[in-house]
Amino acid sequence: MIESEDRQTLVPFNLKHVLEQVPELKKLDASLDSISFDEPLDSSDIEPEHWMAIAEMVRQNYEKYDGFVILHGSDTLAYTASALSFMFSGLAKPVILTGSQLPIGMIRTDARENLITAVEFATLRMNDEPVLQEVAIYFEDMLYRGNRTKKFSTEAFDAFISPNYPALAKAGVNLNFDFNELYRAEEEEFGLNKGFDSRIAVLTLFPGITQQLVELVLSNALLRGIILLTFGSGNAPRHPWLIRAIEQAVERGVVMVNVTQCAKGNVEQGKYETSVGLLKAGVVSCGDMTLEATLTKLMFLLGQSGDSAWVRDRMATNLRGELSVN
Repeated sequence: MIESEDRQTLVPFNLKHVLEQVPELKKLDASLDSISFDEPLDSSDIEPEHWMAIAEMVRQNYEKYDGFVILHGSDTLAYTASALSFMFSGLAKPVILTGSQLPIGMIRTDARENLITAVEFATLRMNDEPVLQEVAIYFEDMLYRGNRTKKFSTEAFDAFISPNYPALAKAGVNLNFDFNELYRAEEEEFGLNKGFDSRIAVLTLFPGITQQLVELVLSNALLRGIILLTFGSGNAPRHPWLIRAIEQAVERGVVMVNVTQCAKGNVEQGKYETSVGLLKAGVVSCGDMTLEATLTKLMFLLGQSGDSAWVRDRMATNLRGELSVN
């Protein structure tokens, strides 16, 4: 981002001259190219079509480059990183997303350091192969798995957290990886699977939620998937009308999934009596997945198949390291 002409707002700018903006990149032991979309977007305007365009750009250039760094606004960065992780199969090269909290033109901007270090992480090799072989987010000294990350601060430079999974690496004087936590794809060939179905809704439960609101959402015939944002370890009010509305939606083929409102921890349906009804009604536990990973994964799977049973099964399956399996 840069300041607008009236210096009142922040607006996107074209990054065709990124190497001129950050001349320090030329000091790295790497040959760099930059590619820009025709019209830069604020990340709040990002849609699934843009996820697919980014993924397609990686696919087209996959054999040409050893790694990819994607510059992206921070607001929806975790959504894009999660979406990309599900689209790529057999990924054996680094795809690192980064951004900044302050515009690149400001004196105290974090954009330069984030970009330089992200590029350096993307160039690291060991035993003649990339150290990182997954979609990741680099921000303020930390490298996280993309589909484990969420933005938690609008002000701090360390704006992102990975609440339920360790950091992949930390940048200090040296770049230090936690090699035990790195993901390796099972597929041998790189591939790209496109397609997202946005016919989903997120229903946040809260004390005092009304029957009218719940039924208005769950009875919507256009929806194919619904994310329930629940209390604690996946709990919900024990109103008979709530369970009945959920059962009816599941019977229609709607994929209902359970994500906790807590930033850290996981859903354990059946642990408390207040979640037994959800379990019996056919709601799928999303374990310790973030909302960002759950939402993009659900949209992606619904875009791959019209079989609700298949989607439910895959939602509960660890596909790209997004879900801890006990």
